Amino acid sequence: MSTRSRLGDDDGYLRLRGAILRGDLVPNQRLVEADMSSAFELPRAAVRTALVRLEHEGLIEREPHRGARVRLVTEQEAVEILEARAALEGLAASQAAKNITPAGAAELRAVLDGQRAALAREDLMGASDVNAQLHAKIVELSGHATAQRLISALNSQMVRFQFRTILIPGRPGQSHQEHTAIVEAVAAGDAKKAERAMHRHLTNVAQALERSA
Repeated sequence: MSTRSRLGDDDGYLRLRGAILRGDLVPNQRLVEADMSSAFELPRAAVRTALVRLEHEGLIEREPHRGARVRLVTEQEAVEILEARAALEGLAASQAAKNITPAGAAELRAVLDGQRAALAREDLMGASDVNAQLHAKIVELSGHATAQRLISALNSQMVRFQFRTILIPGRPGQSHQEHTAIVEAVAAGDAKKAERAMHRHLTNVAQALERSA
């Protein structure tokens, strides 16, 4: 495959993936190659390659004789994804604590301050965005490439539920307390405490989502 062809395939994959993550392509929507090619101004071959990659990532599914569609993640599957994230991000928090530097600890506390400020403004959507930033920063600081890859794949399937738990009464404040415990444990270099705090947090999120279903 030429470099030009590979870049074209990557562009098609990233554009279709972005459309799914933004909600431009909605769950159960049919993805007809000809329509996608026209809508995204991509060659049919690039669309076909993108759909294969997106299927492997769990964002679309194919049905015999019916083609591809955006995969619908159910509430129960979302709970299972959170449970899997609890294990993986617990590992990431542990590794981040082992690798933490003063600069890294300062970055985490700055993100946590951002969440506190958003909650003080009653900006729940903003607080949810900062929540995602905090989790991403901890995974980044872990330096654990395999955990990063797996967590990214799981997170991409949770788009429909991104803001769900922050709207549950009582969860915003509880979430901030849980995040504070995680950040303090990571910043202190306490790997076991950081792992437990992250696991407890995501387990609580899963339980809250399950109760709200």
